[in-house]
Amino acid sequence: MSIEKEILKYLSENKNKRVIRNRGVRIGFLGLPDFKHYKYQTLANRCSDLKNKGYIKEVNGTFLITYKGEEFLNQKSRDTLKVFETERGDKDPKNLLLLYDIPEDKRSERNWFRRQLVKFHFVMIQRSVWVGPSPIPKDFLEYLKSVGLKDTIKTFKLEKGYTVNI
Repeated sequence: MSIEKEILKYLSENKNKRVIRNRGVRIGFLGLPDFKHYKYQTLANRCSDLKNKGYIKEVNGTFLITYKGEEFLNQKSRDTLKVFETERGDKDPKNLLLLYDIPEDKRSERNWFRRQLVKFHFVMIQRSVWVGPSPIPKDFLEYLKSVGLKDTIKTFKLEKGYTVNI
Protein backbone atom coordinates (compact mmCIF):
# COMPACT_ATOMS: atom_id res chain seq x y z
CA MET A 1 0.00 0.00 0.00
CA SER A 2 1.34 3.43 -0.88
CA ILE A 3 2.00 6.01 1.80
CA GLU A 4 -0.77 8.21 0.34
CA LYS A 5 -3.31 5.42 0.86
CA GLU A 6 -2.02 4.77 4.39
CA ILE A 7 -2.51 8.45 5.27
CA LEU A 8 -6.00 8.51 3.73
CA LYS A 9 -6.99 5.26 5.47
CA TYR A 10 -5.77 6.53 8.86
CA LEU A 11 -7.60 9.84 8.49
CA SER A 12 -10.77 8.02 7.39
CA GLU A 13 -10.68 5.65 10.38
CA ASN A 14 -9.86 8.41 12.89
CA LYS A 15 -11.91 11.36 11.65
CA ASN A 16 -13.96 11.56 14.86
CA LYS A 17 -11.07 11.08 17.30
CA ARG A 18 -9.35 13.89 19.17
CA VAL A 19 -5.75 14.80 18.44
CA ILE A 20 -3.26 12.73 20.47
CA ARG A 21 -1.08 14.96 22.63
CA ASN A 22 1.68 14.37 25.13
CA ARG A 23 2.37 17.30 27.51
CA GLY A 24 0.53 19.61 25.12
CA VAL A 25 2.60 18.59 22.09
CA ARG A 26 1.42 16.36 19.23
CA ILE A 27 2.98 12.93 18.96
CA GLY A 28 4.62 12.38 15.58
CA PHE A 29 3.86 14.04 12.29
CA LEU A 30 0.16 14.99 12.01
CA GLY A 31 -0.37 13.19 15.30
CA LEU A 32 0.18 9.92 13.45
CA PRO A 33 2.64 7.75 15.36
CA ASP A 34 1.99 4.95 12.86
CA PHE A 35 4.28 6.67 10.34
CA LYS A 36 7.48 6.89 12.39
CA HIS A 37 9.40 4.72 9.95
CA TYR A 38 8.95 7.34 7.20
CA LYS A 39 11.15 10.39 6.87
CA TYR A 40 9.51 13.66 7.91
CA GLN A 41 10.10 15.22 4.49
CA THR A 42 8.51 12.25 2.72
CA LEU A 43 5.34 12.61 4.82
CA ALA A 44 5.29 16.37 4.33
CA ASN A 45 5.62 15.96 0.54
CA ARG A 46 2.92 13.28 0.33
CA CYS A 47 0.53 15.35 2.47
CA SER A 48 1.18 18.32 0.22
CA ASP A 49 0.38 16.15 -2.82
CA LEU A 50 -2.83 14.87 -1.19
CA LYS A 51 -3.84 18.43 -0.31
CA ASN A 52 -3.18 19.66 -3.87
CA LYS A 53 -5.30 16.80 -5.26
CA GLY A 54 -8.14 17.72 -2.89
CA TYR A 55 -8.01 14.45 -0.94
CA ILE A 56 -7.26 16.11 2.41
CA LYS A 57 -7.69 19.59 3.83
CA GLU A 58 -6.09 21.44 6.70
CA VAL A 59 -8.34 23.07 9.29
CA ASN A 60 -6.63 24.90 12.18
CA GLY A 61 -3.47 22.83 11.82
CA THR A 62 -5.33 19.51 11.66
CA PHE A 63 -5.52 17.44 8.48
CA LEU A 64 -8.90 15.92 7.59
CA ILE A 65 -9.89 13.59 4.78
CA THR A 66 -12.31 15.06 2.22
CA TYR A 67 -15.19 13.38 0.39
CA LYS A 68 -12.94 13.16 -2.67
CA GLY A 69 -10.28 11.43 -0.54
CA GLU A 70 -12.84 8.94 0.80
CA GLU A 71 -13.95 8.21 -2.78
CA PHE A 72 -10.34 7.65 -3.91
CA LEU A 73 -9.66 5.37 -0.95
CA ASN A 74 -12.70 3.22 -1.74
CA GLN A 75 -11.85 2.69 -5.41
CA LYS A 76 -11.13 -1.01 -5.85
CA SER A 77 -9.67 -0.73 -9.36
CA ARG A 78 -6.59 1.12 -8.12
CA ASP A 79 -5.58 -1.44 -5.51
CA THR A 80 -2.87 -3.62 -7.00
CA LEU A 81 -1.70 -5.05 -10.26
CA LYS A 82 -1.46 -8.81 -10.70
CA VAL A 83 1.77 -10.60 -9.72
CA PHE A 84 3.25 -13.23 -12.04
CA GLU A 85 5.72 -16.08 -11.54
CA THR A 86 8.07 -17.77 -14.00
CA GLU A 87 9.73 -21.16 -14.28
CA ARG A 88 12.88 -19.51 -15.65
CA GLY A 89 15.87 -19.29 -13.37
CA ASP A 90 18.60 -16.74 -12.83
CA LYS A 91 21.10 -18.98 -14.65
CA ASP A 92 19.04 -19.24 -17.87
CA PRO A 93 20.61 -17.50 -20.90
CA LYS A 94 19.56 -13.87 -21.24
CA ASN A 95 18.61 -13.87 -24.90
CA LEU A 96 15.67 -11.45 -25.04
CA LEU A 97 16.12 -7.70 -25.33
CA LEU A 98 13.14 -5.72 -24.02
CA LEU A 99 12.58 -1.99 -24.52
CA TYR A 100 9.64 -0.04 -23.15
CA ASP A 101 8.32 3.50 -23.04
CA ILE A 102 5.55 3.64 -20.45
CA PRO A 103 4.22 7.23 -20.08
CA GLU A 104 4.78 9.28 -16.92
CA ASP A 105 1.05 9.32 -16.11
CA LYS A 106 1.23 5.53 -15.63
CA ARG A 107 4.01 5.65 -13.05
CA SER A 108 2.60 2.93 -10.79
CA GLU A 109 2.19 0.57 -13.77
CA ARG A 110 5.77 1.33 -14.86
CA ASN A 111 7.14 0.58 -11.39
CA TRP A 112 5.07 -2.63 -11.25
CA PHE A 113 6.42 -3.61 -14.69
CA ARG A 114 10.03 -3.12 -13.52
CA ARG A 115 9.41 -5.28 -10.44
CA GLN A 116 7.96 -8.00 -12.68
CA LEU A 117 11.02 -7.89 -14.94
CA VAL A 118 13.25 -8.45 -11.90
CA LYS A 119 11.06 -11.44 -10.91
CA PHE A 120 11.49 -12.78 -14.45
CA HIS A 121 15.30 -12.57 -13.95
CA PHE A 122 15.79 -9.63 -16.33
CA VAL A 123 18.76 -7.32 -15.91
CA MET A 124 18.56 -3.58 -16.50
CA ILE A 125 21.01 -2.27 -19.09
CA GLN A 126 19.52 1.23 -19.10
CA ARG A 127 16.41 2.61 -17.38
CA SER A 128 14.01 1.29 -20.05
CA VAL A 129 16.25 -1.34 -21.70
CA TRP A 130 16.34 -4.79 -20.11
CA VAL A 131 17.70 -8.19 -21.11
CA GLY A 132 16.51 -11.54 -19.79
CA PRO A 133 15.52 -15.11 -20.53
CA SER A 134 12.91 -15.83 -23.16
CA PRO A 135 10.08 -16.42 -23.61
CA ILE A 136 8.01 -14.04 -21.49
CA PRO A 137 5.00 -15.92 -20.04
CA LYS A 138 1.93 -15.71 -22.29
CA ASP A 139 -0.44 -14.86 -19.43
CA PHE A 140 1.81 -11.90 -18.56
CA LEU A 141 1.66 -10.62 -22.16
CA GLU A 142 -2.14 -11.00 -22.19
CA TYR A 143 -2.37 -9.09 -18.91
CA LEU A 144 -0.18 -6.30 -20.36
CA LYS A 145 -2.67 -6.02 -23.21
CA SER A 146 -5.63 -5.84 -20.79
CA VAL A 147 -4.04 -3.00 -18.76
CA GLY A 148 -3.03 -1.08 -21.90
CA LEU A 149 0.74 -1.55 -21.74
CA LYS A 150 1.29 -3.99 -24.63
CA ASP A 151 1.85 -1.24 -27.23
CA THR A 152 4.55 0.42 -25.10
CA ILE A 153 6.83 -2.65 -25.12
CA LYS A 154 9.11 -4.05 -27.84
CA THR A 155 11.10 -7.29 -27.63
CA PHE A 156 13.97 -8.57 -29.74
CA LYS A 157 15.41 -12.10 -29.69
CA LEU A 158 19.21 -12.05 -29.38
CA GLU A 159 21.29 -14.43 -31.48
CA LYS A 160 23.43 -15.35 -28.49
CA GLY A 161 22.90 -14.87 -24.78
CA TYR A 162 23.88 -11.63 -23.05
CA THR A 163 26.47 -11.99 -20.32
CA VAL A 164 26.24 -9.81 -17.26
CA ASN A 165 29.54 -8.16 -16.29
CA ILE A 166 29.63 -7.25 -12.61
